[in-house]
Amino acid sequence: MNDPRHVFPHDVTWYDPDAGDLAEFIATLPRTTDPADWPRASAIEQNVLLYDGVAIRAMEAADRRGLMEEWARAFLSGPGVIVIKNGFADPGAVTRATALFTRMIDDERATGAGGGDHFAKPGANDRVWNALQKHCLADPEGFALYYGNICMALASEAWLGPNYQFTAQVNRVNPGGAAQNPHRDYHLGFMTRENAARWPVHAHLLSPALTLQGAVAHCDMPVDTGPTMILPYSQRYAAGYIAFGRPEFQAYFADHHVQLPLTTGDLVFFNPAVMHGAGHNRTSDTQRMANLLQIGSAFGRSIEAIDRAAMSKALYAPLQSLAASGRLGPDETQAAIAACAEGYAYPTNLDSDPPAPGDLAPFSQAAIMTEALASGTGPAGFAAEIDAWSERRVA
Repeated sequence: MNDPRHVFPHDVTWYDPDAGDLAEFIATLPRTTDPADWPRASAIEQNVLLYDGVAIRAMEAADRRGLMEEWARAFLSGPGVIVIKNGFADPGAVTRATALFTRMIDDERATGAGGGDHFAKPGANDRVWNALQKHCLADPEGFALYYGNICMALASEAWLGPNYQFTAQVNRVNPGGAAQNPHRDYHLGFMTRENAARWPVHAHLLSPALTLQGAVAHCDMPVDTGPTMILPYSQRYAAGYIAFGRPEFQAYFADHHVQLPLTTGDLVFFNPAVMHGAGHNRTSDTQRMANLLQIGSAFGRSIEAIDRAAMSKALYAPLQSLAASGRLGPDETQAAIAACAEGYAYPTNLDSDPPAPGDLAPFSQAAIMTEALASGTGPAGFAAEIDAWSERRVA
């Protein structure tokens, strides 16, 4: 098995916004996946590992631990993606959830709610944000039957360890819906190239370990319906969060990605650093629906619960005065904001707090505070903005 360690840099601290070399990237991609490295896989198709959910559910505890070890290697340095066929012991749980998700989409369309997509053109698909909470509240029994799934649990723990947290977003790509732009995913994948370059290289290596991407097929997905496009092994390229948006990388993906047909109830899991994107639905009559799972590490949260909205409102007037008088310069002002306000846009309610125009993420509390100071907004106006920001984020 190829050793990816040579692509993990140790001689730079930050990437330039134009980092990445296509020839170097291509050299990290094996031509074939050796079955001997993946003894528990039922098949390998287009360099993607396939597993049988029936066999997984029949495994003893010791065998399941060996399976998780194999999956951890697959996500880290192997193909980066696995498919679990027959992912549900009771396929009726998927059918029940599909009906509920369809009603949610219809209701949100009727009311003008619902959101767009981070990486696709508006109108190409229908999204149900926070489908996890909406599913549980609308049909708790169906939720239990759906998420009481040992395959989901094993994949999540294999990559993230225990105490992980699920989120889910339903995505229905309608007939004719264009493909997403190929990308990496949350965290650094939801940033512009310039923003991602502000994070040190070790953060680029850490980011993939904080989430696991997954999807549940809610219909049969022949290739012409546009199942997820994947470039196996692409997670091994450390500069990918910077490089993958460049035209030459996008072109390489267009020529070399793979797409596996899926059957209703199949599960797909992959390292979020794998270059991927929803495919083009070339049919005239199939609404391709998947429940996208974004599962988070327990280590992605701070140690204390802090009311940063209250802190920001209290700090604003003194900070405005200190900045106006010159007692705090621009850099010191930004340092004070960073110590007080929430600088990260997530987690949020993407129904009511969608990505900012021209960006991949909503406005953060710190960004609102910075803009308010720059525009001369008074304390009362700023307080109203922060209250509205807090309200938008509530699910």
